[in-house]
Amino acid sequence: MILRLKEADTIGALASTLCVIHCLMSPLLFTLQSYTAVQHEAVPLWWKNLDFLFVTVSVFAVYFSAKNSSNTLVKYSLWISWLCLFVLILNEKIEWVSLPEFITYFAALTLAIFHLYNLNYCKCKSEICCNKNA
Repeated sequence: MILRLKEADTIGALASTLCVIHCLMSPLLFTLQSYTAVQHEAVPLWWKNLDFLFVTVSVFAVYFSAKNSSNTLVKYSLWISWLCLFVLILNEKIEWVSLPEFITYFAALTLAIFHLYNLNYCKCKSEICCNKNA
């Protein structure tokens, strides 16, 4: 299956936005669960690792979006914002440095914004008009 530029940017923006929603909902869900939990493990494993699903989907979306974008600045911005988000999520799991949670939200929103910008930047009728190498 070949992803076109618009599909990759839409998927990337959606994945980044869902990542932010996931991050924002976590404290609320953990608080609600603490009232009803009887288990020792208060956080379900699938919920703790859901952000890795978002990052995995996002890396493919960034790859296809950057591959087909004619704007070099947008290409680098997509990769840098994805890398920042990935490192921040790894940091959250491994706990290298204690950072405020809003930094991760900002990184995910930045990635979504770059996808949306790239989606609107290139309004091609065909796949090859956006690619300088084609």
